Amino acid sequence: MKRIFAAAVAGSATAFALRLVYRLLARGALTIDIGVGRRLRPLGPLTWTISAPPELVFDVIAAHYLDRTPRALTDKLEVWERGGNMVLAAHFTQVKCGTTTTVETVRFERPERIDFRLVRGPVPHLVESFLLAPMDGATAFRWHGELGTDGWLLGKWWGGVVARAWTHAVEDSLRQIAAEAERRARSHAARA
Repeated sequence: MKRIFAAAVAGSATAFALRLVYRLLARGALTIDIGVGRRLRPLGPLTWTISAPPELVFDVIAAHYLDRTPRALTDKLEVWERGGNMVLAAHFTQVKCGTTTTVETVRFERPERIDFRLVRGPVPHLVESFLLAPMDGATAFRWHGELGTDGWLLGKWWGGVVARAWTHAVEDSLRQIAAEAERRARSHAARA
């Protein structure tokens, strides 16, 4: 009976520890960066046509970082440092088990490119780019990147979990960016 009880306690403790590690990873509070068994996977590409010029789309994205962050976004974005064409920013994203916090550098090349590099988050390596190109009075938007995890097959599985959530978050952001840029373009056109 003591062995069964000890096994049950050990099993419960192991399950608790695994859930805790999963939640810490998912929230970006723990990153497994051991440099062993690194696997890289592409993110995207995701393409979108936005009915606004690239300069306007760029301004919609960059304003939250380079200018003062609107109060409506303080639960999603906090810029820690601003300097020239680069910022260090914390992003807060809702996921199934709470809020993931990522810290990223964001570099701006007006008006055609915005690059992100993960500093702290659920994976040890993540880079991504927003590319903006003119297209018949509109913007051809392209998102792509690369995500890396350590730990061979377990890392590959975790990379898939993070890649799905990350892509979903980018799609949500892109919908909001497109809606705001197109609203501003219509407003400019109406005034002209």
